[in-house]
Amino acid sequence: MADLSSLSNQLDTKKSTCRAIIETPKGCRNKFDYDPESSLFMLGGLLPEGMMFPFDFGFVPSTRGEDGDPLDILVLMDAPAHVGCLIDVRIIGIITAEQTEDGKTEANDRLLGVAIHSYDRENLESIGDVSKTLLDQLESFFISYNKQRGKKFKVTGTGGPKKALRFLKDGMKAYVAERKKS
Repeated sequence: MADLSSLSNQLDTKKSTCRAIIETPKGCRNKFDYDPESSLFMLGGLLPEGMMFPFDFGFVPSTRGEDGDPLDILVLMDAPAHVGCLIDVRIIGIITAEQTEDGKTEANDRLLGVAIHSYDRENLESIGDVSKTLLDQLESFFISYNKQRGKKFKVTGTGGPKKALRFLKDGMKAYVAERKKS
């Protein structure tokens, strides 16, 4: 079976689109993580009662972040996808953040995308089009989620599609550089 984290992300910078793979669906308490060795999704944790993922959460294939994992993405769409679903998304922005665990702090930014096949959110072109209330709630979710896992998550800012695409391109370069080493 192919390593899903190595699939082409089919980035189209003119349309601000790419592909993402969902690890954890909206409304789920189970946190799933992709395991490239087995090409399966493993249960990575469980959220406390009453807490769930606000939207589908996954990664952009053929990218690498500072933490060594593919870049994270939160995908806004009309209904939850399923674990392992490949989705075409429009990149609308980025939530920049620092994550601290065991005294070590590293960047752990989150891309924000909208499913191409969305009626409810088809007009969202930029993070600026997302209500401040929803953005505040997303930031609060990530802070609470990480606190439950013994980590500190600090939002350091947000950016629109241009900043998000630069981040995505850097993640693609890091992926290629990593592949050349091995």
